[in-house]
Amino acid sequence: MFYRQFYSELGKLLFALASVDGHVSKKEKEALKEFVKKELAPAEKHTDKFGTDAAFYTEMEFDIADDEGMDTEQAFESFLFFIEEHHTAIDDRMRKATLKVAKQLADSYHKTSKKEKDLIKRLEEKLKVLPV
Repeated sequence: MFYRQFYSELGKLLFALASVDGHVSKKEKEALKEFVKKELAPAEKHTDKFGTDAAFYTEMEFDIADDEGMDTEQAFESFLFFIEEHHTAIDDRMRKATLKVAKQLADSYHKTSKKEKDLIKRLEEKLKVLPV
């Protein structure tokens, strides 16, 4: 259950990064799907009751947030709240993967914008002070 929640919240974080400039581009969506397929899913061992790799919840939640027009700050804060509440379960691998995918997604469309850099900086600061 935890892994599915983590990846769902990661989807919200990535949506926040993609939407912070007011528009989610096709390139950002494609970059997200590629990263999930090539990097997150192969490293994830957990599945749901239907056999779906937990990492694919990142993509599903991103799409839901986009379809529903979720507020960027609300999506970002949701992820921060989740990792704060579950910090003992967020290992170093998960922290590194989170930063990596966030930076790659931000860089996928016309390089990283100032607003995206600001969100990434806030994320890095939160991950640094998060108890292990």
